[in-house]
Amino acid sequence: MSTLTHDTAPATREEPSSRTTARPRRRTSAGTLLSKGAVNGLLLVAAFYTLMPVSWLLFAATKNHRDLFATSGFAFGDFNLFANLQRVFTFNDGIYLRWFGNSVLYSVVGSAASTLLCVATGYAFDKYDFKGKEKLFGLVLGGVLVPTTVIQLPMYLLATEAGVVNTYWALLLPALVNPFGVYLARVFSEGYVPNEVLEAARVDGAGEVGLFARISLPMLAPGFMTIFLFSFTASWNNFFGALVMLNDDKLYPVNLGLFMWNSTTQQQPEFYSLVITGSLVAVVPLIVAFVCLQRFWRSGLTAGAVK
Repeated sequence: MSTLTHDTAPATREEPSSRTTARPRRRTSAGTLLSKGAVNGLLLVAAFYTLMPVSWLLFAATKNHRDLFATSGFAFGDFNLFANLQRVFTFNDGIYLRWFGNSVLYSVVGSAASTLLCVATGYAFDKYDFKGKEKLFGLVLGGVLVPTTVIQLPMYLLATEAGVVNTYWALLLPALVNPFGVYLARVFSEGYVPNEVLEAARVDGAGEVGLFARISLPMLAPGFMTIFLFSFTASWNNFFGALVMLNDDKLYPVNLGLFMWNSTTQQQPEFYSLVITGSLVAVVPLIVAFVCLQRFWRSGLTAGAVK
């Protein structure tokens, strides 16, 4: 009786060697490090490019008139920052404080009113249906493509007809129109205000005005602050509009006032320190606004509102 012997050992699957699996991992890791290094390098270059003028301004504001021209731009001389600040705030009966207050008025009040109007308009475009809605919104988007300097002359002619030239209203009224803010407000309304919440509030008897003021507007707080910051920055840096609309130096914003000081530096070089120190002070509100309002951009106030 013959016996057949069979190989009962299980077939083993060939496993790839560790050498072949390690190489792609090394390559992937090296590629990741290279991409991170490139991105970080670009960010460092951008940060250096952005902060270098501000750093020069900080160094220059601490110098007296002699050290301003006798020392390197990024080197300290005799520390005269507080003396320079006192001279800026007291020069010409404190006209700089008047300019600074005007800039706060134009930027804060004008931007708050403009942002509220933009949020209400964007909310209406998102949540309500009416005839010609998309065509009208397309017209609003077309306004984003028009440069502000192009419409300054027509705006000046309109302000002349309305009798508001050389008044505070000459800068406050044009600031209310912000097509880009309307677009952002509609985008935020689509993402932050669920339709289910509005329908539930309507079932409970809420009116449309109360619905917007008590429910939708708190949900849109991150979008409100974002649009406000954009509008605040544009209003604070609005130089050309103020140059066209205003003749009275008591109505000047701070940037136009500094420009007028700078135009006299050829005849009176001592104005250089006034312009530099005043420019440093004018940058501070923008920095404070960005630092204080940045937390609102990242907050999701309506996360989990609809279960």
